[in-house]
Amino acid sequence: MVALVLLRDSTYTMFVDMTLTEGTDLPQPWRRNKAFSKNLGLISEEIIDIGENGLVPDDFTETELKTGMWWRHLVAGGAAGAVSRTCTAPLDRLKVLLQVHGSSKNNLTIKSGFKQMLEEGGFKSLWRGNGINVIKIAPESAIKFMAYEQIKALFKGDSNKELGVLERLLSGSAAGAISQTIIYPMEVLKTRLALRKTGQYSGIFDCARKVAQYEGMGSFYRGYIPNLLGIIPYAGIDLAIYETLKKMYMKRNKNQDPGIIALLLCGTISSTCGQLASYPLALVRTRLQAQAQQGSMKKDTMTGIFRSILKNDGPRGLYRGIAPNFLKVAPAVSISYVVYEQVRTAMGVKMS
Repeated sequence: MVALVLLRDSTYTMFVDMTLTEGTDLPQPWRRNKAFSKNLGLISEEIIDIGENGLVPDDFTETELKTGMWWRHLVAGGAAGAVSRTCTAPLDRLKVLLQVHGSSKNNLTIKSGFKQMLEEGGFKSLWRGNGINVIKIAPESAIKFMAYEQIKALFKGDSNKELGVLERLLSGSAAGAISQTIIYPMEVLKTRLALRKTGQYSGIFDCARKVAQYEGMGSFYRGYIPNLLGIIPYAGIDLAIYETLKKMYMKRNKNQDPGIIALLLCGTISSTCGQLASYPLALVRTRLQAQAQQGSMKKDTMTGIFRSILKNDGPRGLYRGIAPNFLKVAPAVSISYVVYEQVRTAMGVKMS
């Protein structure tokens, strides 16, 4: 019998906890050695990556930790994330452009946004900000993994009990907050580089130097509060809707375990609802990060930006840029999984 519980975040992370009994027949490529029979992260945030902030890190077994298999999965996941982010970078940059510059006055759309980027900087400009978006994968994953293991150890104490869903969610949330606190300046630089005009910065270090010199070190943490607050509505709504949909499926199908397709569909719906709830905070975060880029003399606050958007554009304005954000999900997930499988196989990580 197979019991699956999925925890997802804004990256459409999917966590699969499995309890396997003898005789379980799992299709390839989901099969693993039966020694890894508890809490297997079969679809993890290292595989499913659309370039957003992660919430719950990958969960590795004791055997994987002792044998060093865990780092191979992290490396394969990092490679998958780098390729998928690079392939979908134009949509990611378009999202940032719409979040910061979109309004009812200029009526900036997907088509006009792409046209504006191409006219201003050419085809190459579609990838502005992608370099640092790829570079931050490694430190973010490493910090999150280390923090997650330490926090889980605190929950366990001296016992060998398995952590429940709530404990893992809290551990993952805390680990995500710690990693975001440390790498957040890179998030700010990514936004600034994505919005830069041709010739404004010569590269990542030039951008960092100019921000520090002209705006002060505090600018590297603009938008930090809404960034962390965004975790709360996403995680709660996502998990609640997912569990509801899964129970409805099992009720209509005489308690039959959902298949992979059904689980992915439930996950997609619940993640979409979670993202709809948390997206306004993500938009405000991006506007705060880009504030100096806009040449604003008066520094706005989180609540001030909310009020300004509602006053000028109404509730619809809080969702500027969400269309390209959804458009990049399907290709990002597909590319991530294919690259992950190829790199994992090349490194000799097998599911037997």
